[in-house]
Amino acid sequence: QGFGSHGVQLQANAAASSSPATASLSRRAKRYSTAPFWCDRAGHLRIKCYYLKGCGFAAAFGAFRGVRPQKVVERREILYYNKMLLYERMCGMPMKTHDFYFDLPPELIAQTPIPQRDASRLLVLDKETGATEHRHFFDLPEYMRPGDCLILNNSRVLPARLLGHRVPGGGVCEILLLIDRGSNVWECLVRPGKKLRTGAKVTFGDGELTAEIAEELPDGNRLVRFSYEGIFLEVLDRLGKMPLPPYIKEELQDRERYQTVYSKVNGSAAAPTAGLHFTPELLERVQQMGVKVGYVTLHVGLGTFRPVKEEEITDHAMHSEYCVIPQETADLINETKRSGGRVICVGTTSCRTVESQAAEDGTMRASAGWTDIFIYPGYRFKVMDALVTNFHLPESTLIMLVSALAGREHVLSAYKEAVEQRYRFFSFGDAMFIH
Repeated sequence: QGFGSHGVQLQANAAASSSPATASLSRRAKRYSTAPFWCDRAGHLRIKCYYLKGCGFAAAFGAFRGVRPQKVVERREILYYNKMLLYERMCGMPMKTHDFYFDLPPELIAQTPIPQRDASRLLVLDKETGATEHRHFFDLPEYMRPGDCLILNNSRVLPARLLGHRVPGGGVCEILLLIDRGSNVWECLVRPGKKLRTGAKVTFGDGELTAEIAEELPDGNRLVRFSYEGIFLEVLDRLGKMPLPPYIKEELQDRERYQTVYSKVNGSAAAPTAGLHFTPELLERVQQMGVKVGYVTLHVGLGTFRPVKEEEITDHAMHSEYCVIPQETADLINETKRSGGRVICVGTTSCRTVESQAAEDGTMRASAGWTDIFIYPGYRFKVMDALVTNFHLPESTLIMLVSALAGREHVLSAYKEAVEQRYRFFSFGDAMFIH
């Protein structure tokens, strides 16, 4: 109750035991009052509480603060979901970015996709125990049950990287499309920034597409107005290149390998990479066994690659991305929850979409808008039960998200095992299933 203003979530376990004698519990009271909380194997924080006859819940926190009860009538465990908040309140030591660091040999960063999408390796992680299994992605249906639903992000990557020349002068320059602001104006990253100030002009593809810098934004991005004939997306498809992540140095031979097989809605600056492992045949297998498939749209921005530079993770400013949940998908999630099935998100983008748009009780409705949700240990998931995901960068917001689901210790231990087993990492790498 005393932490209510900080949004702490407490849930009493129904594990009250009547078998131990009251006297036995009383003898333990002093020991428990000096060590009132600890971490279980799942990474949750547990608090020992004592209930005094006629005193109710406040007395339990009296024991927690070190007051020895006079007469203990029962003992219950309180499962504290927001471990991070309690850690800060009790110790004054917030979780640090370096808590999510792991050593990764550079040669394990996948530079190209493997020939067969679903032949990638799959590390299966039990979020409660930390137990792992080593499989292949085509084995994923074995971990699904009839009545589950699979939520996929159907956003499609734009060939948003444009290489051109300044007019006049002819100097080489690069413009990367980020957000469509309407009326042929896009928010972009530009290079070299010193040469592309307001009023600067650029031409691409022998004049088929031209651009003018309309405005310089406070964060260094530019508003760029484009001129062309025809349909912009068709021009972009001819002239643009795939905006591959900075850790991929090799040229992509087949553009479609940086798209999911179910991609449909243009708008992303990076692929929702967990979905790259699916094939049409694998999706059909999943549906034939009674698993429903639903789609959301979140247009992935380059902020997904932005490192967390702040020492304390709560100081990090999360990037915003546009997302859509159709009514059909909202209904599917609600029905799955009512019938006792699991909501399995494919990728952190699908996870962030449903979690940001869900009501506090986990119900979904059709919605669209911007989200800057930042999920890290201590977050209470409202919708998602399991996650298909790739291996993420050290100290990134994405490894913080998966740590919120499975516990930081379990995740880092699984990553250490993946390194030892020579898994392939990041966008073109192998996958995990956390359940």
